[in-house]
Amino acid sequence: MVSTSRIRALGGPRYAVALAVDALGTGLLRPFLLLYGVMVLELSAPVTGIAMTVGVVMGLVCMPAVGRWLDRGARSTVVAASMLVRVVGVALLLATPAGNVWSFASAALFLGIGNQAWPAAHAALVATVAHGRERDAALAAARALRNAGLGAGALLATACLAGGAGAVLATAAATGIAYLLAAALAWSVHVRADPAAAAIKGPAPRMRALLAANVIYVFCLNVPEIAIPLVLVTQLHASPVWSAAVFVANTVLVVSLQVPVTVLMSRFCRRTVLALAGVVLAASYLGFLAAASLGHGWGAPAVAMVSVVCTVGEILYAGSATALVTVLAPAHLLGRALARFQLSTGFGLAVSPAVITALASHGSAALWGGLAGATLLSSASLTWAGGGAPRREG
Repeated sequence: MVSTSRIRALGGPRYAVALAVDALGTGLLRPFLLLYGVMVLELSAPVTGIAMTVGVVMGLVCMPAVGRWLDRGARSTVVAASMLVRVVGVALLLATPAGNVWSFASAALFLGIGNQAWPAAHAALVATVAHGRERDAALAAARALRNAGLGAGALLATACLAGGAGAVLATAAATGIAYLLAAALAWSVHVRADPAAAAIKGPAPRMRALLAANVIYVFCLNVPEIAIPLVLVTQLHASPVWSAAVFVANTVLVVSLQVPVTVLMSRFCRRTVLALAGVVLAASYLGFLAAASLGHGWGAPAVAMVSVVCTVGEILYAGSATALVTVLAPAHLLGRALARFQLSTGFGLAVSPAVITALASHGSAALWGGLAGATLLSSASLTWAGGGAPRREG
């Protein structure tokens, strides 16, 4: 067992570097995987998008096995494996001949497995080496670091796009190298769960309300990438620069505020903070509705201002949700609890683009009113479910 003195908030220097390198690699490729299919492999955009969606959804199928693996004590090994699986995905991507959709779909599948397995494995590792509110801060710090890496990777990839298909191919190769290096660093930490702690059996946590709410909450992660650009460009006819500015501001705010806000809210019960996050998100959705009604001119700046409130809600959600799961689950069921939580997260992320675009086709009231209503209902369900919650949630 590795002590917290050796592996602190982010898992020690090597693990922190592993997180940064992995995030950088993910930022290099993930936002531009569609372009790789279109520009390098000469596939149609609809076919490429379907293959990517299937990869994400099928990646969720691995989560029960990941949960059981974690519950046998594995920690850094599972984190490293999630990164190595993505190395396989990148290798398949590089080996895919032009026009071969099945090989591209196989690459997307391996990338999807790695992307789905990593969050649960990482959270389990942090939960093993950090305890109490230190764990919350560690998870928050890791998220801030990851967002910074994702943003830096996306900026580098954007610059590389000017080089055409060859540059996109080189970017994919660099991603594979980054994943391989990150896997080696993560594995070198050698963290396993304490068998003595896992031997203390406890009942399975009641998580139905939390998992159901999480499916709705996680929509907020796609609001800056999908909902806001959709409204700005198609409804307000604003310059795409506004969408880029909102995305950059979201990244900067998460990187700079995730840790201090999480620490500040540590005086409150995690379930209460999560319910508050729903209220803040719902208020921001109603703010977007009001901003969209201003029309061309004032609408875009108003949307940008409201997006700050939405980001605060996202920060509250991210700082409390995973931490709540880690304290609800007994040690011997932590892996399976985190796997179930990741299933709800992955499902929400998979369906949110379709739901958001479908609601937007019926107007701003349907989009923002629907999201606000569903999020408020989810927030209320957490409050109702928490009536008899154990004290250790706090």
